[in-house]
Amino acid sequence: MDSDRRAILMAGVAAAVAGGGGRAVAEGTQAPPPVAGPLRLDDEARAAAAEDFGHIVRRMPQGVLLPASDQDIATMIRCAGDSQRKIAPQGQRHSVYGRAQVSDGMVIDMTQLRAVHEVRRDRVVVGAGATWSEVLAATLPRGLTPPVLTDYLDLSVGGTLTVGGIGGTTSRHGMQSDNVLELDVITGRGQKITCSSLGNAGLYDAVRAGLGQVGVITRATLKLAPAPEKVRRCMLTYPDLATLLKDERLLAAENRFEAVQGSILPTPAGWTFKLDAARYFSGDDPPDDKALLVGLSDDRSAAKLSTLSYVDYLKRLAALEQLLRSKGQWSYPHPWLMTFVSDSRIESVASAELDRLTPADLGTFGQVVLSAFHRVSVTTPLLQLPADSLVYAFNLVRIPTTDAVAEADRLVTANRAIYERVRDAGGTLYPVSALPMSGDDWRRHFGSTWQRLRDAKQTFDPQHILTPGYEIF
Repeated sequence: MDSDRRAILMAGVAAAVAGGGGRAVAEGTQAPPPVAGPLRLDDEARAAAAEDFGHIVRRMPQGVLLPASDQDIATMIRCAGDSQRKIAPQGQRHSVYGRAQVSDGMVIDMTQLRAVHEVRRDRVVVGAGATWSEVLAATLPRGLTPPVLTDYLDLSVGGTLTVGGIGGTTSRHGMQSDNVLELDVITGRGQKITCSSLGNAGLYDAVRAGLGQVGVITRATLKLAPAPEKVRRCMLTYPDLATLLKDERLLAAENRFEAVQGSILPTPAGWTFKLDAARYFSGDDPPDDKALLVGLSDDRSAAKLSTLSYVDYLKRLAALEQLLRSKGQWSYPHPWLMTFVSDSRIESVASAELDRLTPADLGTFGQVVLSAFHRVSVTTPLLQLPADSLVYAFNLVRIPTTDAVAEADRLVTANRAIYERVRDAGGTLYPVSALPMSGDDWRRHFGSTWQRLRDAKQTFDPQHILTPGYEIF
């Protein structure tokens, strides 16, 4: 970074702390803000913070704070407010459309706060920058696990709680944001507040699935449950969409499996319909397969049943990640689209989109996710779902075979068109999606909860400092 840019940045972030009250710093002064952690202004750190997993949107920050504590975060937010700069906290940078980026503002690297502080019989206290794999490394030796885990475990706790966090067991246990007992938050005013359903509930409800608009989660107390030792996994194949949905409805009604996830895969011969059902158990005797599969309409000759450890089951995507990395595709754009569709509309919506999609729209290793869960299991107020009692995650996991910008742009444009059709059918967006959204789009998205979020923004981040990448306010 050239010396003039550094001087301007330092003068801005130091303005609020030079003598207090936000008095201006003398021209050319390079006094840093009073933080214990390093403030990186080099091009390498800034360029890394300008990228994310999506590799579609790039926004260059002026600097990256590596906080030594949550106090550093509070100090930086207060300084940013007085110097009219935006703040973007980043965990694993797994956003697919620049939502955790900021132009000309300051990034806070939350991976610095990743310690697992305490494991008890029913809960674990972790830094928001910890990944779910790191949480499991601390809890599984004690026979404990979070009730809901994302399929990909190398996501940060704070990042997933900010959007909700859906997993294979959501139908039984809700979102990850429904399994939080307490949060430590730094608001957009730079205040540290501990919140839960029992205290500061308004902030608690505005932070969970609040897209980072009112506060930065620094620590989370998560629920724990007994961990199974093993998993009986049933990989089932179906002849068509209607039969797959029939069995998803049956299994949702009976809850005979802990996790059920449907998928539609592109093949040279057309679409293949799959169901991945997992039954947890401990001990040497697996569940009875006949009881697990009775009444299902899959092609039983193609069924693949296996028993694996709980740990191996949770890491089932590791092989795909390794393969994509070996082919160089892990660093290609990821123009993913994630939505929720009601049971009453899922067959017509999915069928119409499958007619429009081609295998090239998903890539060789891409898929359409189609997984049912009970709406009543989700209690996070800002997580928007259709009205039906049974809801489907309808996601396009696109894994392009090229890093061409034009192809990524084409798929983002297609995402927007699909989202509008889903929305017109009463569906909703899971905001970890690669598509542009206007302020009006977000107001429509949040619907009856919009006023709650707007009021919380005014209360906790009145200067609109935090997480500008969503472009909500």
